[in-house]
Amino acid sequence: MSDFNDFNNPQVAKLPRHLRQFIVEQHYEKYTPVDQAVWRYVMRQNYSYLKHVAYYPYIKGLQRAGLSIEYIPDLQTMNDNLGKIGWGAVTVDGFIPPAAFMEYQAYRVLVIAADIRQINHIEYTPAPDIIHESAGHAPIIADTDYNNYLSYFGSIGAKAMFSSKDFELYEAIRHLSILKEAVDAPEQEIAKAEKHLQQISENMGEPSEMALLGRLHWWTVEYGLIGTLEDPKIYGAGLLSSIGESSSCMKADVEKLWYNLDTVNYAYDITKPQPQLFVTETFQNLIDVLEAFADTMAFRRGGSEGIIKAIECKNPATAVYSSGLQVTGTFTDMGIDQQDQLTFIKTTGPSALAVEGKQLEGHGKLYHKDGFSSPVGKLKGVASAIEDMDFSALATYGIKLQHIAELEFESGISVKGMATKIHQHNGKTILITFEDCTVKESNGNLLFQPEWGTYDMAVGEKIVSVYNGAADKDAYEEITHVSDKQTHKITYDEKTQKLHDIYRNVRLIRENQTGYEMLPVLFSALKADHRYDWLSALEILEILHHKQLYPELEKEVHIYLELKAGVEPDHKKLINDGLHVIENPVSQLITEQD
Repeated sequence: MSDFNDFNNPQVAKLPRHLRQFIVEQHYEKYTPVDQAVWRYVMRQNYSYLKHVAYYPYIKGLQRAGLSIEYIPDLQTMNDNLGKIGWGAVTVDGFIPPAAFMEYQAYRVLVIAADIRQINHIEYTPAPDIIHESAGHAPIIADTDYNNYLSYFGSIGAKAMFSSKDFELYEAIRHLSILKEAVDAPEQEIAKAEKHLQQISENMGEPSEMALLGRLHWWTVEYGLIGTLEDPKIYGAGLLSSIGESSSCMKADVEKLWYNLDTVNYAYDITKPQPQLFVTETFQNLIDVLEAFADTMAFRRGGSEGIIKAIECKNPATAVYSSGLQVTGTFTDMGIDQQDQLTFIKTTGPSALAVEGKQLEGHGKLYHKDGFSSPVGKLKGVASAIEDMDFSALATYGIKLQHIAELEFESGISVKGMATKIHQHNGKTILITFEDCTVKESNGNLLFQPEWGTYDMAVGEKIVSVYNGAADKDAYEEITHVSDKQTHKITYDEKTQKLHDIYRNVRLIRENQTGYEMLPVLFSALKADHRYDWLSALEILEILHHKQLYPELEKEVHIYLELKAGVEPDHKKLINDGLHVIENPVSQLITEQD
């Protein structure tokens, strides 16, 4: 598989460094014949059922995204096709942090888990896999209204503040999903991981912006319905990629509610079928609800409320002064007056200053390696904000180069020092640099002393926006933590490899329409050595039925599968659904008007 940089896809090419770290090679050759059969089974079942309940023409959507029913998609082919509609795709290792996932969406790039679910999780897997990500998300991407919503959601979500507990929850979910999808994970280890996840889930406290946005994302992008309460259609990828829940969700015992801002109050459990689903009349309504929620977020509200969220985040965030100056760092403290207005802000550790998303020269995280603090507000008794003053007005209040300035803010904070540089941008004063500077509060508490070095005072009457991450991500070199819990890589024993050979040979016979005489031998080997397997027997029956070959063998295989369905409850529905598709072939359905 080519490195992602080789993809001739403009959306993928635009991805910044901090997102590229999550990308892994697809390694198409690692998919086994069983993996290919799992893809084909799910896709045939999906089309057989989803043609009735999916919102959009399923096959046309697949084709536009570079997908087929027959084969696991190749990432290069997907990128070639998605590029035509302004999107791209990359493969990653399982779950990635929510903020990064959102930002990929903002860049109009689909994040696709490279792995595929095991056959024993064929109906549903809690782990993201290539069936969910590509067959679920990609086919509807061609719908302009929907893909606009998806990318806009990403741009909003990328700015959402998260709590330190959100990341604990992410790690717990990722760990459990990896264990559940692993072939050899001990049951006691899974149970321990489930208990750990439950403990974290029950002690999350007040949900963060990211947690609340995660709910809106779940009930739309993953589990959304569109239309009417009486006759909704599926557009959510979680439903479209689950051959179990896409059917059960339409039953009356799954409550259907209108999608609105109140939906944000409904939590979800990723490990269980959903007790209710939400229906939107139009995709425009999704954007309207998102807009209403965005109006409550720190990146639009700013102020002390936003800084509190940034402090709780315990990770780099950005506060934007009304002058336009952007301060990035890990926020640890703030001051507020009796009216709950901010008086100063403080970061600890590597910090940086920027304007319009570009770092100010000389004000990167190496220069501000120990943090940054500055007052917020207006000068006492002065009607104009400092940011609105030109050089002449600044001089009126004693702020001029190589002169000692003595400033007192309405909050009582005082700044005394020699101004050595005044930074302006777009007619606004954004930063003043002082030497030999003392900064203290009205109670005498020192905020900065001359021996600490040069003092850079941010200028701005208010903090108008606070959001997750850095203002200039490339300059800040923001590297989001990549989980050290990697998906399990499987080594196959000799018996399993022989089963793979059976699957491989059955596929070759079907595709090449030759070698039919091998079918009796393959079925005998299946019965003798792999009695737990059911899918290969279905594929053998499919060939026998459609080619009208070996009627006695066809009857034997049919009885064999019916008996398995009768004594193996976990496989009953899967086998019966497979028999239904054999009798109502997808190949014929595809040629009908979609």
